Amino acid sequence: MRADTPQIVVIGAGPAGLMAAERLAASGLTVAVHERMPSVARKFLMAGRGGLNLTHSERAEAFLNRYGEARASVAPWLEAFSPADLVAWAEGMGQSTFVGTSGRVFPRALKASPLLRAWLARLSDLGVTIHTRSTWRGWQGGALVFDTPEGEKRERPEATLLALGGASWPRLGSDGAWTPWLETAGVALSPFRPANVGADIAWSPMLRERFAGAPLKGIALRHGQATVRGEAVIADYGLEGGAIYALSAAIREATAREGRAVLTLDLKPDTPLDRLAARLAAQPVKASLSNRLRKAAALTPAAAALLREAGPLPDAPEALAARIKGLVLTATGVQGLERAISSAGGVAWEAVDDRLMLKARPGVFVAGEMLDWEAPTGGYLLQASFASGVAAAAGLRDWLAGAVDTTAATVQG
Repeated sequence: MRADTPQIVVIGAGPAGLMAAERLAASGLTVAVHERMPSVARKFLMAGRGGLNLTHSERAEAFLNRYGEARASVAPWLEAFSPADLVAWAEGMGQSTFVGTSGRVFPRALKASPLLRAWLARLSDLGVTIHTRSTWRGWQGGALVFDTPEGEKRERPEATLLALGGASWPRLGSDGAWTPWLETAGVALSPFRPANVGADIAWSPMLRERFAGAPLKGIALRHGQATVRGEAVIADYGLEGGAIYALSAAIREATAREGRAVLTLDLKPDTPLDRLAARLAAQPVKASLSNRLRKAAALTPAAAALLREAGPLPDAPEALAARIKGLVLTATGVQGLERAISSAGGVAWEAVDDRLMLKARPGVFVAGEMLDWEAPTGGYLLQASFASGVAAAAGLRDWLAGAVDTTAATVQG
């Protein structure tokens, strides 16, 4: 390392940390990444098992609204690194992308490993060093302390960027174990809460035993004023899957506040009520109710069983159609952090400045799920994670330039 080149330590080798490392190294800084797991980006690779939904193609205003209360805080990240920028970045490493019918953006390889391999090669070319099995244990005497296979190691970088993740999927590396060290440093934290998580619904024993694991495709789910189109899966504890995850923040808050959240499920959102009633009425009188539901409404056995959770099925076509399009379900809670895809909570917004630097610890920056924001699946999580790494790296460079300028001025004075 040249004497005039500052050393930067990035802790956490997920999308936010690796993106920050890339940006910092590309600007000429010497960067070392520390990761406590035996390999990098484990959660990123897990996301790739579902096709690696990188981002979404919807308009900017709608995109930003996906971040709820954190919308204003996340907006500058997406200005610095937009969905178009993320697509260009992936394609710049030879990973072409496509937009699916739902507007979601995927790499054509439909998995994370080719992109990660190309990314690690780029980081290596930029001179980034990555230390795995290196667990951060906080600060001692101003130095970063790491437990490594070779024993305890300490580093005193010019600046540090933390990208340690939230508290979901602990077996992949995000366990929130970093919170005591930030609390000791005087950093304000918000309690972790599960996000993108299934809802608890008290099914009948028959539904649990016969249909746990059954998919519900092409549905619409409503809670309050929000309606989500997509898919869900009947779980033994309730509902999980994309449609429920998109509403999970509101369900979590409603059940915490009121003890329940009322959901309305439309099993045939593309079929108007009157048309569905007419189809049901046109079925032979002697046909069984199950056959009528299958032939007139194309309902699966699982969907038909779900209708019976609200009581005996009505015979009148209009009433039966109304239940198909407006099945009321009551959620009593959500699953815990160990079952959540992501988490809310973490470093509070008031604890960082506009550059994402900790106010209580100058020279230490934060990116990714460590910060108190949440977003539904569908590309919004990954997009903001990448973009936060870009934003934090830019903030670090600005701060470092100011620190260097201040030192130079002092020397000259």
